[in-house]
Amino acid sequence: MAIRTAGPSLSPAASLGIFHSFASIPRSSVCFRSISRLVFPSSAPFNCVGRKHIIHARPSLGSPSPGAKVRFSSQSLLGCDMISSNENSILGKVEKRRIGRARAGMEGDSTITLEEQQTNDRGKPFVVTTPLYYVNAAPHMGSAYPTIAADALARFQRLQGRKVIFITGTDEHGEKIATAAAAQEREPKDHCDAVAAEYQALWKQLGIAYDRFVRTTESNHEKIVDEFYRRVLDKGDIYRAQYEGLYCVNCEEYKDEKELTDDNCCPIHRKPCAERKEDNFFFALSKYQQAIDDLLTSKPDFVRPSFRMNEVQGWVKDGLRDFSISRAAVEWGIPVPIDPKQTIYVWFDALLGYLSALLAEGKEPSVDNAAAGGWPASVHIIGKDILRFHAVYWPAMLMSAGLPLPGAVYGHGFLTKDGLKMGKSLGNTLEPKDLVSRFGADAVRYYFLREIEFGQDGDFSEERFINIVNANLANTIGNLLNRTLGLLKKNCSATIRIDSSAVPEDNVVRKVAVESVKTANRDYTELNFSGACDALLSISTAGNLYLDERAPWSKFKAGGTPAEDAALDLVVVLEVVRIVAVGLSPVIPEFCSRIYSQLGYTEEDFHGISWEDTSWGGLKAGQVMADAQPIFKRIEEPENDVEKASPKAGSKKEGKKSKQKVAATSASTSAS
Repeated sequence: MAIRTAGPSLSPAASLGIFHSFASIPRSSVCFRSISRLVFPSSAPFNCVGRKHIIHARPSLGSPSPGAKVRFSSQSLLGCDMISSNENSILGKVEKRRIGRARAGMEGDSTITLEEQQTNDRGKPFVVTTPLYYVNAAPHMGSAYPTIAADALARFQRLQGRKVIFITGTDEHGEKIATAAAAQEREPKDHCDAVAAEYQALWKQLGIAYDRFVRTTESNHEKIVDEFYRRVLDKGDIYRAQYEGLYCVNCEEYKDEKELTDDNCCPIHRKPCAERKEDNFFFALSKYQQAIDDLLTSKPDFVRPSFRMNEVQGWVKDGLRDFSISRAAVEWGIPVPIDPKQTIYVWFDALLGYLSALLAEGKEPSVDNAAAGGWPASVHIIGKDILRFHAVYWPAMLMSAGLPLPGAVYGHGFLTKDGLKMGKSLGNTLEPKDLVSRFGADAVRYYFLREIEFGQDGDFSEERFINIVNANLANTIGNLLNRTLGLLKKNCSATIRIDSSAVPEDNVVRKVAVESVKTANRDYTELNFSGACDALLSISTAGNLYLDERAPWSKFKAGGTPAEDAALDLVVVLEVVRIVAVGLSPVIPEFCSRIYSQLGYTEEDFHGISWEDTSWGGLKAGQVMADAQPIFKRIEEPENDVEKASPKAGSKKEGKKSKQKVAATSASTSAS
């Protein structure tokens, strides 16, 4: 790519300052989208190797690299002409975003803008769910990851004025639960109580602000499952038959031989599947072949990302087969209403947790009363290993019971560590509570949402983790706030002298902020958390560059008019930090709360923010700032603990490759 300045810009020396903000990030982590919004030097050629691009800038416009297949031209925010050989052009991304609103279950008129649609949706319910996590073992990073993502989405939608119901919980029936309880020498219910409490404790550590925590052993849930079963039975969609086949206990699922490895092992759990023969009750999934096919055709965004939709369509094309919804050999479960000797299949039970969680307190436990509490869900966030249950089985079950379908199903990828599958035998498991204890919830939340493209497989590297959070949180944002507050206290008695709304609209940093906020809004809506973080970080980067260029410390020394200009410069930078605090609050709420406090706001002020507060003009003359304090303590890299040669996977580029190279650990899941 070649870039030339074509409009107003900063000086070459100041423009080069952009790279100081990225100095402590490994070069492979510099995001082109963030950089491209900022002005590049009009002289002094440089090279920057990024995740997806190699960038070369010089005074004159160069040509695309040899063999370029696609060429496009667009105006950057600060007047840079850009020509790229990248096939995934910005224009293509814009179009994808336009049709991708339904990623978050967002319905509406496609002819109006996103912002207009959001205005129309204020006050409407927005229901987001995580998987109901299987309590055969303690929570791990694979269960924390989608919960952090769902929490960020819920917080964003609250900022948008939606009536959010964020559902999480635990799946507590089935053979694996009974086996795990026996191994601990305790009753199944006692085991479920203990592990469910561990989940709730971890969610508190991670700052997960859920609205409902449902457990499938609750009596209300069991009553709703019983009624739902009878509805489907009355519809004629349940029948009794013999079943013989290979069964994976870990998946709690019968498997077709073509799904298994050569040695009849489950491809997910790598364990042999056992031959079983049972007299079971079946759900007539095949009756809904056409209905499911029509659903996927009429709602192309029902399953996201798009490549997950391709998987689901492949399953449907192969033909839907009826599946067993009872177990004769499993005692720990909800009894089948018409045959108490059998228990209801764990998935037929657990999926209904999304519905039973909506039952209002004091209401009679019934399917209709639960549905009245906010059904249908706007989006189910799940691991890709349980996609079939949510994208095929669940819609058919709801159709049979006469209930509306969820807005969307979003299947995220798996996690690895240093490029390898995580497992106790390898000694490389990733415990979220240990990460939070060592680095804090903000760092954990930020790394996994910013560094891994949601939907793709991704990797954790401790070296990269430390580099990223130090560079972005401690340096780019934290240092910017600290040094600006220091200048304000020294020269302005820590007081804002002029409303930030007085900053001209053509101010270079204000323009960056306005456009980047629009991008972050779109990215959050589409569950592109990484993109939202990059967009908001670019505002702080622009603030750092602006502060270095304007050098207000020198103007204050000069006095007079230059000193007045310097006071306005500080307002520009502090307004930048305020906007970033609002914008990043869905991802790192505690970090952003500390920023707001130092900007002179109360805790109540922070809890009352909305997305409208990302608009320029929030700081008012006379507002007194707090003394500068570090808002994020820099993490010191432990000596000899980090392998310098560890893979740099986990970046957006490498994350896409990891799924092809390694067998990954599940990053969800229910019944896994």
